[in-house]
Amino acid sequence: MRNIFLFIRRYLNFLIFLVLQVICIAILVSYNKTHEAVFSNVSMEVTGWTDKQYNSVESYFRLKNENKRLVEENNALRNMLASNFSGPDTSKSFFIDSLIKDTTGKVRKFTWLPAKVINNSISSQTNYITLERGTKQGVKKGMAVVAPGNSIVGVVMSTSENYSIIMSLLHRNSKVSSMLKKDNNAGTLEWDGKDPLELTLKNIPKSAKVVKGDTVLTSQYSSVFPYGLMVGRITAIEADPSSNFFTLKVRPATNFSAIQYVYLVDNLLFTEQKQLEEEIKKANQ
Repeated sequence: MRNIFLFIRRYLNFLIFLVLQVICIAILVSYNKTHEAVFSNVSMEVTGWTDKQYNSVESYFRLKNENKRLVEENNALRNMLASNFSGPDTSKSFFIDSLIKDTTGKVRKFTWLPAKVINNSISSQTNYITLERGTKQGVKKGMAVVAPGNSIVGVVMSTSENYSIIMSLLHRNSKVSSMLKKDNNAGTLEWDGKDPLELTLKNIPKSAKVVKGDTVLTSQYSSVFPYGLMVGRITAIEADPSSNFFTLKVRPATNFSAIQYVYLVDNLLFTEQKQLEEEIKKANQ
């Protein structure tokens, strides 16, 4: 308290000057229309600028909740896509009570689940991604993983109750059936463990008219990934003279260094397909 009185005593003349100055400005603005208009415009500019800065700061702190809301909304929309359903054979009715059917009678083949990325690597030859979603939240081994832009990320390799480990496309053992968008010629997509911005598409026949910039998608032969998801674009074409196939270099559509959210895709008919294929293999042995 003593310091306050000392401060007032020391700067008394200056404080009186400020008070009188404020009173003079108030009288001038109140009884002079020109000055009143100028003061009103200035105050509006200052208030508007202050509100703008406040809203910018407030919007920044709302981004996390907004991002989460958009992910949940996108997931709901993805589950409504027609591409998640496949039509039964027209020669025979085939029903599985555990599967969801839409109003046209088609059987749901894929379901999508959103997940948050909590760990990711791109510098190793065997890169993995950790998701904050596990078996308690519906994740199963073998599920496909897709980025928000419908570009492929990898496959679920291991799960716990609340977490999942994904084998990234940037893994030496990763293999995905992929095709050229323009003519459906299919091959195998791999990674050589060197450049994270370059994948390799093998077994594309030399009869295919391939040019740089062609789009590569997931093929209909993939039992894990839905048909037609974005893989990347061709950046280089290598013709091996000792074979009848091209080796194509593909720049991945997914930015693996900036993944924050992904979607887990479950093929509900995967088990049935694999069981049938295994039966045929055993029968031919």
